[in-house]
Amino acid sequence: MKPLCLALLFIAPFLYAQSPAPVVKPAAKAKAPDAVDQMAILLKPTRIQPYKKIADKELQLHIFEPEGFKAGDSRACYLIIHGGGWTGGNPQRMYPFAAHYAKLGLVGISMQYRLHSKKTGVSVFDCVKDARSAVRYIRAHAAKLGIDPQKIIVSGGSAGGHLAAATALFENVNEDSDDLKISPIPNALVLLFPVIDTSKEGYGNEKIGDRWQELSPLHHVQPGVPPTLIFHGTGDTVTPFAGAKAFHEAMLKAGNRCELDVNEGGAHGYLMRNKALYDDTMQKTDVFLKSLGLLN
Repeated sequence: MKPLCLALLFIAPFLYAQSPAPVVKPAAKAKAPDAVDQMAILLKPTRIQPYKKIADKELQLHIFEPEGFKAGDSRACYLIIHGGGWTGGNPQRMYPFAAHYAKLGLVGISMQYRLHSKKTGVSVFDCVKDARSAVRYIRAHAAKLGIDPQKIIVSGGSAGGHLAAATALFENVNEDSDDLKISPIPNALVLLFPVIDTSKEGYGNEKIGDRWQELSPLHHVQPGVPPTLIFHGTGDTVTPFAGAKAFHEAMLKAGNRCELDVNEGGAHGYLMRNKALYDDTMQKTDVFLKSLGLLN
């Protein structure tokens, strides 16, 4: 046998031993659809309407019109805002909430907003600006949308709950292109396990940065905030229950109407995962809105 062949036979086992097989990482496990996801899959809005354009990006309202809706109507509006830590999520996530109120005769809307990202330069302040712009657009185009401009309910879950509260609280955070003569303050708020305290004891402090207090609902409570209903679980470790409790107490002290529905032991997003809890939430919200004359 030739020397070269002998050399290869000798070193081959060592080469093989030093070249381990590549490690194949398991694919990330997709999140299983929860109760609200399963309902959302079956729903489709009546139409989608742009409400704002930033650079080349249009932001949209996903509109659910009630049965029998016609031009010239003047119906109450239920605007719902998705969560996702301001960095994820989409309007489809909250379709069941918008559809629920469309079935009850309101115009239901699930809104899109810019998502916070250091890469794109979108801040939480921009998310707030979008929420306030959306309410202004709805109020300014109320006749065209078939909406009563004085019957606008804004709701949201988690970070979406923060943006809902922002429409009523952060008067100094506005898009330069907005008409500031049009109020973004809704006629009622329904907050689902919201980001309500952006201090280090709450959620979002690192994402917002040094200016966190400017975007902390707990630190902006004052007289005249719209009637508010809050749903929160005592087991929430993402947006701690203590913040919701403190906000509720501050609202009452300021003379505002505020109701806090407590789910004992409920984790963050508890009502999204359980159909019975979702139904209970909607029934209690219906009662609240009826008491305000916003739902027949």
